[in-house]
Amino acid sequence: METLIARHNRLLELTKTNFIRSLMHEINWNLRLVAIRGARGVGKTTLILQYIKTKYGKNTSDALYISLDSIYFLTHTLSECINEFYQKGGKHIFIDEVHKYPNWSREIKNIYDEYPDLKIVFTGSSLINILNAEADLSRRCISYTMQGLSYREYLELFRGHSLPRYTLDEIINNPTNAIDCIMSKIKPLQWFDDYLRNGYFPFKAENEEYYHIRVENIVNMILDIELPQLCNVDLGNIRKIKTLLAILASDVPMMVDISKLSALSSITRTTLLSYLQHLERAKLIKLLYADETSIKKMQKPDKILMENSNFLYSLSPKSVNQGTIREVFFCNQVGYHHQVEYSKSGDFLIDSIYTFEIGGKSKDGKQIANKANAYIAADNIEYAYGNKLPLWLFGFLY
Repeated sequence: METLIARHNRLLELTKTNFIRSLMHEINWNLRLVAIRGARGVGKTTLILQYIKTKYGKNTSDALYISLDSIYFLTHTLSECINEFYQKGGKHIFIDEVHKYPNWSREIKNIYDEYPDLKIVFTGSSLINILNAEADLSRRCISYTMQGLSYREYLELFRGHSLPRYTLDEIINNPTNAIDCIMSKIKPLQWFDDYLRNGYFPFKAENEEYYHIRVENIVNMILDIELPQLCNVDLGNIRKIKTLLAILASDVPMMVDISKLSALSSITRTTLLSYLQHLERAKLIKLLYADETSIKKMQKPDKILMENSNFLYSLSPKSVNQGTIREVFFCNQVGYHHQVEYSKSGDFLIDSIYTFEIGGKSKDGKQIANKANAYIAADNIEYAYGNKLPLWLFGFLY
């Protein structure tokens, strides 16, 4: 236990609290069991360390951070650790990297049942499935998903501009108010391309020169380690999946041809559809369907996008298509808190209400001319004109 406490204290000393993600204020930390899921590199560990530091300070008798990838847990069980912590007055345990620990869900369920006055927060890969966990944690656990930085958060972390969040309704119904507030402090297009290229992951602050190497490392760790361990993906197919991702990062999004993708990646159709589901859960891609509630979702997607625009620059072996970048950005930022579907009359249907066409400043919106609640999200414009809204503004949703 002394080893864990020493690591806890060392990490808290290194944790800065000058910038805190918006998710911090959305989590109900008073719940007995909280899960924070997300892809590698989005900042889950930093978030819980920041909460401990701001809430408990150095008081390790009340709160303790542990990571289940620690060598300590090669010779000790999680239950043993929790029991010792609880006996010494522990009230709030923060468990990182649960997916690295065998039978994690059953053991956490047992801890939850045995220590009714202990609060538990755990983090894990976006691939872990709380609903289908072996010990049925779904009845006990409230789960939150964390993704990379919004454009708003990027501007605060890297450019020193603290700006407000806006709801989708505010952006659609009163864009001038939001734009005037933002434009009074910054020129939003000044840093937009940098965000699209290398601003999604917080670790940019550590070493910008090797940013895309680290992005590639994240993808490789998910493919080489997490998919085989958590989804039973055949190791022999990992190279084929990497080929598939390179194809998806390079191609302009269009109606999905599963047979063509199957031939190009040398993966059978049935296996390919299964792998696409895994890749979406891993937060590497986004699958879009014309109707989220239809049985079609059990078949092939209508459109496939990379999960964020930084992946495009890291994974594409050739130049990145500008239209693809715009669509990926919009889908990523809006899709965090809203339902995004494929639209046959535009590019996206949001919450089954709003149709959006994505494009450059000259986009005319002919495709959506006769649609109600239809809008254009246009790149390279600062202000809104009628139903044409600046694309960058959708980076202020969280």
